[in-house]
Amino acid sequence: MNDFRSEDSASDIPPLPIGMRRGASGPYEPGGSTVPSWLVAFLLVAVAVLMLRNAGFLSWMSFRDAGQPRAVTPRGELAQDEKSTIEIFQKASPSVVYITSLSHHRDRFSMNILEIPEGTGTGFIYDDAGHIVTNYHVIRGAQAARVTLADNSTWEATLVGYDANKDLAVLKIKAPASQLRKIDIGESSSLQVGQKVFAIGSPFGLDQTLTTGVISGLGREIKSIGGRPIEGVIQTDAAINPGNSGGPLLDSAGRMIGVNTMIASPSGVWNGVGFAVPVDIVNHVVPELIQHGQVQRGVLGVSIFEDSFARRLGVKQGALVRDVVEGTGAGAAGVQPTYIDDNGEIQLGDAIIEVAGRKIRTASEVAKALDGHKPGEQISVIVERDGKQVPLTVELIAAPQK
Repeated sequence: MNDFRSEDSASDIPPLPIGMRRGASGPYEPGGSTVPSWLVAFLLVAVAVLMLRNAGFLSWMSFRDAGQPRAVTPRGELAQDEKSTIEIFQKASPSVVYITSLSHHRDRFSMNILEIPEGTGTGFIYDDAGHIVTNYHVIRGAQAARVTLADNSTWEATLVGYDANKDLAVLKIKAPASQLRKIDIGESSSLQVGQKVFAIGSPFGLDQTLTTGVISGLGREIKSIGGRPIEGVIQTDAAINPGNSGGPLLDSAGRMIGVNTMIASPSGVWNGVGFAVPVDIVNHVVPELIQHGQVQRGVLGVSIFEDSFARRLGVKQGALVRDVVEGTGAGAAGVQPTYIDDNGEIQLGDAIIEVAGRKIRTASEVAKALDGHKPGEQISVIVERDGKQVPLTVELIAAPQK
C-alpha cells in the first residue's frame, strides 16, 4: 500500500509549545498569543482588591453607593395612640391663641406713643362672639393686648373682665365667626388620677406646642394672684413652661378640662409638677365675667385676723373676727368684733367656727366656704363667744372689687 505520509505530515509535527509559533523555516519562536506579564499582574491585583473589599477591609472603596441617597424603609401604619394624639391636636389647636401683652411708652425724641411687648401667653376661643379666655396674670398690668389666631391673623383685644381670685380673664376680639373655632368644654368633677392629658400652648413664645402627660393629682390647692386659695386644682406632669399660662389642658376626647396656670419649680421652668384651674370653675366664672365684667361674690362683711395672731391671743380654732363693717349682714346679725377696752385690754370678738355647714378651722377656710355664694343670700354662721356656740343668720353682701 502506498504510504501517503511525508516529512511534513501532521503526525510528524510535535505539538506547539505555549507561547511559541512555527517559524518560516521550521524552528519554533516565541511571540504571537503570549499573555503580557503586566496584564497578569493587574488581574491578580484586581482580584485581591475585590476579595479584601468583600471581606470588609476596604469598605471605603464601595464606589457603587457613593454620593447616592439611601433607600427609604417603609414605616407602615402609625400606632393607634399616635393617631389619637394627632387627632386631638388637629381638632383642638385651631381654638388655641397666642397672646401678647403690651404697655404704652412715649418716645423721648419723637414724643410718639409706642406699644412695647411686655409678655406673652396662651388663651383659647370660648365662643363664636370672639371671647378669649386666659390667665389673669398673663395680662395683668398690660395697657393693651394682641391675639394671634392659629391662622396667623392678629387682632387687637379688649379686656372684658377678670377674676384675680381664680386667675382668670376674658378678652374679646372682633374677628369674624368663620375664623373662630370655639374649644370643646368638658367637666372636671369626674376626672381620675392616671388619665392622659394634653397641653397646647406657647412655651417661650413657641406657639402651637403640644405636650402630653397624665393627671398626677386632684383636689390640690394653690394661692391665686388675688390672695385667695383656688381649690380643686388639677396636678399634671405634662410639660408646662413660661408662655403656657392660659392654655387649655385637654382630656383624651379633646375636651378642655382645665386652664394651665402655674408650675411648682425652684428654677422657674418645668420640673414635672404643673397645675391647672379646673374647668368647672372656669365654666362658672367666665359667664359672669362676660355678663358683668366681674364675679359677684358674696362676703360676710367682716375682717379676720391672721391665724398666728389669733393663736397668740388664745383662740385655738376658728377665724377670729377683727372688725365688722357697718351696714352689712354681719353687723345686722350681731357679729362681735375684737376691740381694746378703756383699760387697754384686748377684748376678743367672735371666732367663726362654721359657715354654711362647713367647719372653719383657719381664716382661709372662711373664703372657701363662701365660694359660690352670691350677694343677698342668707347663710348660717356659728360663732364661738365666751366659750359658747352662737348660731346666726347672715345676709351676704357683694365683695368689693380690687
